[in-house]
Amino acid sequence: MSFSSLPTEIQSLLFLTFLTIYLVTLMGNCLIILVTLADPMLHSPMYFFLRNLSFLEIGFNLVIVPKMLGTLLAQDTTISFLGCATQMYFFFFFGVAECFLLATMAYDRYVAICSPLHYPVIMNQRTRAKLAAASWFPGFPVATVQTTWLFSFPFCGTNKVNHFFCDSPPVLRLVCADTALFEIYAIIGTILVVMIPCLLISCSYTRIAAAILKIPSAKGKNKAFSTCSSHLLVVSLFYISLSLTYFRPKSNNSPEGKKLLSLSYTVMTPMLNPIIYSLRNNEVKNALSRTVSKALALRNCIP
Repeated sequence: MSFSSLPTEIQSLLFLTFLTIYLVTLMGNCLIILVTLADPMLHSPMYFFLRNLSFLEIGFNLVIVPKMLGTLLAQDTTISFLGCATQMYFFFFFGVAECFLLATMAYDRYVAICSPLHYPVIMNQRTRAKLAAASWFPGFPVATVQTTWLFSFPFCGTNKVNHFFCDSPPVLRLVCADTALFEIYAIIGTILVVMIPCLLISCSYTRIAAAILKIPSAKGKNKAFSTCSSHLLVVSLFYISLSLTYFRPKSNNSPEGKKLLSLSYTVMTPMLNPIIYSLRNNEVKNALSRTVSKALALRNCIP
């Protein structure tokens, strides 16, 4: 159903707004990937994980936003049964992977600040590849079990999904069978997927805070904190919006309210991540400046 209940003029305005956000998201995350690959100064583990995050954000956006834009533009709100299942599968996959990748990035910051002399040895190329793989992997079983189980139920009656993408709760309302066991699994699974990375992040930043407080100089404290501030801001945006969407009481969980909250982590957060990492990180800004200068110099050299 997306935003079909709104007047056509409002839907046109939403289309232009979401298209702009989508293009900014794609360009911002692609720029992060290209700059961190092109500049040798950004070949550290921190930017390796940042590239992974940008890949995730691009995939997350591709799963949801193009279909939403098509719905707003063409007023065609239909989606096939297989298309709905595919969209849900990759939504779960990228969402779960992002939760664990944010925890991995927190661990990377913990090692960098608490064991700076051993950081290159601990976070060597093999270790960071394993950590990245461990972050991506949990998305496969979670997405496979949840999507396969949900779409094995019989559907009857209305076929209207009151959302702008095929999320589990609105699709579950269309099932005409006993879903109690599935709902228990979904609640436990969501809590584990959200809470385990959240606890790992909390533990990492507790140790980081203790280490920063031991630094004698204010300049040293500010430098140490600045390496974590971007990640902390991204984590806060992602987890606050995710928690408000999935852990609110059902009495306060209206479909329209959930749509607005879902926009925050499906549309807004992927756009803000590259902006946060670019504006709050001098290394990225300097690397971007160097990359642009090299590109312009190369262009001037070509006859």
